[in-house]
Amino acid sequence: MDRLEAMSAFVAVVEAGGFSAAARHLRTPLATVSRRVSELEGHLRVQLLVRTTRSVTLTETGQRYFETARRLLEELGEAERLVTGEYTSPRGTLSVAAPVSLGRIYLAPIITEFLQAYPEVDVALQLGDEVINLADEGIDIALRVGDLPDSGLKAIQLGEIRRVVCASAAYLKGVHPVSSPDDLRHHACITFTALESAHEWSFRVGKSVKRIPVHSRLSASAADAAADAAAAGLGVTRLLCYQALPAIRAKKLKLILRDFEPSPTPVSFVYRAGRSMPQKLRAFIDFVTPRMKSRLVFDP
Repeated sequence: MDRLEAMSAFVAVVEAGGFSAAARHLRTPLATVSRRVSELEGHLRVQLLVRTTRSVTLTETGQRYFETARRLLEELGEAERLVTGEYTSPRGTLSVAAPVSLGRIYLAPIITEFLQAYPEVDVALQLGDEVINLADEGIDIALRVGDLPDSGLKAIQLGEIRRVVCASAAYLKGVHPVSSPDDLRHHACITFTALESAHEWSFRVGKSVKRIPVHSRLSASAADAAADAAAAGLGVTRLLCYQALPAIRAKKLKLILRDFEPSPTPVSFVYRAGRSMPQKLRAFIDFVTPRMKSRLVFDP
């Protein structure tokens, strides 16, 4: 038995909340993780975990062993990083997660600039709209949209995103005026389904939120498709501000109902807190943060 591998597998199972999640995090077969933990229990001659079909919980002895094992692994990892220079100069691979559209439009170009400035750092960019656990997936820093739950993660707010309603000038000409959300009942709508229901949209009216029934002539899972349809004069659409901005700047779409936009949604970087921060992460935060803040400004 490799005691270090067995200890790492045990800690991963506890932190991930189960064997399957630990196997994904370690990129190791599930059977291997299970065997290593069983070998560790056999070597120690104690039961560390209580396994059921739905959960894994620590025994009292397991809790004490976990706390010590995690501390030892953290200290070993820190010692290795110090030796390889990760804490003395920016180098190594940095794992970054971001939503698909926001990451592609805003973050990816800045990462290109960052890589040119730091030739000893590599970036693994993971684009996906699901919220992932940084520890489970081995992510160093993530771009998040929305209010952040109270957690042990550090956060840096970068800006805000607005949900905007727009239509082409050709469509708006000669149709029922759109001066309030209620007027949408008389219009064809185009729904970006990742953002809104195809049957009703919500607006801020005074201090409350009002839901307005809409008729979606087209509902699309891609923002580009909704923007293109609106620019072609099919109807009124609602998008995130950065998704609509290219068509607005090209004068293909006009903003309407600005006074009724819902409260903006914050955009933040989140990363795991530690006693010390690798220089590659510090360099990334210092380089990317001001550039994201300057670009996440909606000014048509």
